[in-house]
Amino acid sequence: MDPFIFFSLLQDGITTGAIYLLLAIGLLIVFSVTRVIFVPQGDLLAFGTLTAAGLQAGRLPGTLWLLDALAALALAHSLFQGRRAALRGLLCWGAYPLVVTLLARGLAPLMLPAASILLTLAIVTPLGPLIWRFAFRPVADASVLALLILAMALHFVLVGLGLVFFGPEEASAPTLSDASVAIGNLSVSGQSLWVLGCCALLVILLRWFFGATIHGKALRAAASDRLGARLCGIDTAETGALAFGLAAFIAALAGVLIGALTPLSYDAGFEIGLKGFVAAIIGGLASFPVAAAGAILVGVLESVGSFWASAYRDVIVFTLLIPVLVWLSLRTGTAEDRA
Repeated sequence: MDPFIFFSLLQDGITTGAIYLLLAIGLLIVFSVTRVIFVPQGDLLAFGTLTAAGLQAGRLPGTLWLLDALAALALAHSLFQGRRAALRGLLCWGAYPLVVTLLARGLAPLMLPAASILLTLAIVTPLGPLIWRFAFRPVADASVLALLILAMALHFVLVGLGLVFFGPEEASAPTLSDASVAIGNLSVSGQSLWVLGCCALLVILLRWFFGATIHGKALRAAASDRLGARLCGIDTAETGALAFGLAAFIAALAGVLIGALTPLSYDAGFEIGLKGFVAAIIGGLASFPVAAAGAILVGVLESVGSFWASAYRDVIVFTLLIPVLVWLSLRTGTAEDRA
């Protein structure tokens, strides 16, 4: 392998590794706060790509109608929960979906790339708290295995909805930059730089959020000790909704970023989400820095493996789980065992 090919593969691996890092962060946030292995995060990634593609083509995506339907149910439920809950419901599940729907309708005929991306984030992000509210919050105290089975069932529901909303064809999200930067003989695409820049910015913002805001500290407390956080007055239902909202935002952002690099279909997000899950497992579903290193390792191995043995690319990636799981099984005591 000559240096040009190696550095080209390394560039691709780091770019895809940044996407896996985003998904790993979302998985870690949700699992540490709610004990849910958020399998549908990959489906929300595909929704992000296909929603942006539909908006860019001047069509109203099915995810917008899904948001309106779930928000209407949430609004109807909140109206019977007291005056304060009704007021919050009117703002969150009444006014917000209405504004997003009107913007999508008004901007659809002359949609710009930036507008389609922002609207995609606005449409897909609320699906996370709504999924938590209707699917996981009623059984939040169930075992991790039961929550995983529910997450898998929800994945198949979202895949079916994706087929209905978008059809079987692949689509691409609008690119943020068509420029390229030449480094010697190597050409680095502007979209790859956008992926790396957005990933770095998100990590910095999340670090600030968890360290400097009351909601971030509440999430940290719930992740550290759910029972202790509840005894201190932290609403675990609210922290769960916030965790799912962050994961949905991250998935939508990853979808619009990777969708500009490669076309995706309605069911393509599951495989991408699994590779983000591999990175999260490398981090023991607890350590963000180790998960970040694992995500870059997964991306580079996948890129190099596709060059040397493309038929075994996924095998190489998922084989990483074996030594990691053996190591984790040999460790005595985990945060989950102590909870």
